[in-house]
Amino acid sequence: MAQTPQQRRANEAYAKSEANKRGKPVTDVKKKQKPEKSPISPVWVYMLLFVVCGGIIFELLRIIFGASRGWFS
Repeated sequence: MAQTPQQRRANEAYAKSEANKRGKPVTDVKKKQKPEKSPISPVWVYMLLFVVCGGIIFELLRIIFGASRGWFS
């Protein structure tokens, strides 16, 4: 059954009122987005890098300069 022009206008008006009730989509709403903070502070990141990389460097120095003493000394 085809719609009459009166039904079509009523449906369009209803669709507009329902769209207004729902509000604007999130993409249309301008929000101020705060930059996300890291869950760990930079100080702890540097400490972790020091422990890991420093341990590797000290181990390499021990292997290079400690190798002249032999394997079991």
